[in-house]
Amino acid sequence: ARQDEKIRQQHRAQKSTMRTAIKAVHTAIAAGDKAAANEALKGATSLLARAGRKRMIHPSQASRRVSRLNASVKAMA
Repeated sequence: ARQDEKIRQQHRAQKSTMRTAIKAVHTAIAAGDKAAANEALKGATSLLARAGRKRMIHPSQASRRVSRLNASVKAMA
């Protein structure tokens, strides 16, 4: 039970970091800053892929989120 709690806390922190990274991409898109959006996308993609690999979120969900973020950034052009 103690190990479960420790892992839960780690996953919670990692999910929070992931959500913040996704928010940074959306903020950059809203501001119309393509360079910042690309940089934020790079970080968010990495975090999403790691979350999918470690089963914090379903791998398909990670892939779908990356795809949608990518499409949003590309739509800025």
